[in-house]
Amino acid sequence: MAQPKSVVTEAELELLKVLWLHEPLASRDLAEQLYGEVNRSSVGTVQKLISRLEEKGLLTRDRSSPVHQFRAAVTREEIAGMQLEEFASKLSGGSLSPFVAHLVRAKRLSKKEKEQIRRLLDE
Repeated sequence: MAQPKSVVTEAELELLKVLWLHEPLASRDLAEQLYGEVNRSSVGTVQKLISRLEEKGLLTRDRSSPVHQFRAAVTREEIAGMQLEEFASKLSGGSLSPFVAHLVRAKRLSKKEKEQIRRLLDE
């Protein structure tokens, strides 16, 4: 996957969340899921969000039928990583250590979560 041009906005993230749950979807279906109704305004807003997400390489379009279908091109984990790296870049020169240390100290981790973190660190 290409590195995105920028971090996703809240509206873009909401659209991706819908796709992660219900993909593939047409733009009208996305408008209904996001706004509860399908009208010129909601479909126009969804089309703009789709365009921005496609430009960022975060969404794919299936053009094989007259009604295009959309899928997320990234997982939740990939988006979380991108957002965290962007935030780390702004706050701590790109270092993720302060974030990891905070998460470990601030949240009680289950035995399973601790094992997963250890495995990741060992890799």
